[in-house]
Amino acid sequence: MPDETYTLETQIGFLLRRANQRHLSIFGNHIGDLTPTQFAAIAKLVELGATSQNQLGRETAMDAATIKGVIDRLCARGLVATQADDQDRRRLLVELTPDGQNLWDELARKGRDVTAQTLAPLSAAEQKRFLALLHKLT
Repeated sequence: MPDETYTLETQIGFLLRRANQRHLSIFGNHIGDLTPTQFAAIAKLVELGATSQNQLGRETAMDAATIKGVIDRLCARGLVATQADDQDRRRLLVELTPDGQNLWDELARKGRDVTAQTLAPLSAAEQKRFLALLHKLT
């Protein structure tokens, strides 16, 4: 009969939270005053170019209220700008400002360093497998 004891330290949610705490500590040491959600929004805007706020939310796995708050804070810092879409005035387009692009140019390497340091305890093969498994879970 399998052991049915519930031990917190062996549960997926606990382990993912601990790994995320470690990652967030590394992130905070490298990225500075951007939150992970702000960093994600900027990274995706670099990839996509100008896009709707709703699409950006979907692409970054943020709900409508969260992405709105992220965009509002990035706008206040002058890192992104918004405007109504010419084809659909109900749609809000978001794009990086020159300051946002300049910040990204400084942070892209640091973002890669955050990933490398987060995964550093794993061998190269383990890193590849771990990332593949995480993709499978998402």
